[in-house]
Amino acid sequence: MRRHFQMFATYNRWANGLVYDAAAELGADEYRRDMGAFFKSIHGTFNHLLVADRIWMKRFTGEGDHPKTLDAIVFEQFPALHAAREAEDRRIIAFADGLDDRAVAGRFTYITVTDVRTVSQRLAPALSHFFNHQTHHRGQVHAMLTALGRQAPSLDLVRFQRTEAGRRFA
Repeated sequence: MRRHFQMFATYNRWANGLVYDAAAELGADEYRRDMGAFFKSIHGTFNHLLVADRIWMKRFTGEGDHPKTLDAIVFEQFPALHAAREAEDRRIIAFADGLDDRAVAGRFTYITVTDVRTVSQRLAPALSHFFNHQTHHRGQVHAMLTALGRQAPSLDLVRFQRTEAGRRFA
């Protein structure tokens, strides 16, 4: 399982790079346009992903800060948000690389953000949710790029697995 989560951490960085590169080609109006997604725009969705990743990483590691709401805009400007995304992706990879089988099979406890309660659960299912959540919202960004008439990048996991970075996990 450890290698599985290392692969997803690396895939996450790769896929984020593709959608951020595509978003960098947008004008400010397109990037911030309310497209009817849950977090409205590409800008709102990118911010949500960073917020959620920081919340989960705090839960997993006990370290780092995060906003108290899931719709917080932590960075107004794209370059700062992009730099923070890249830093968080490096942090996620370092965390996954530091896992051992005992940790993956173990439990952890945290306090929820939305309804403020204590939860104890196994790490492996939580990591599966963590990476699935990222994929879900990147899919929304992909749909928004398509709706804007842009060429959205292929984010298929198998495409990643055929890259040099992905072949490492074959």
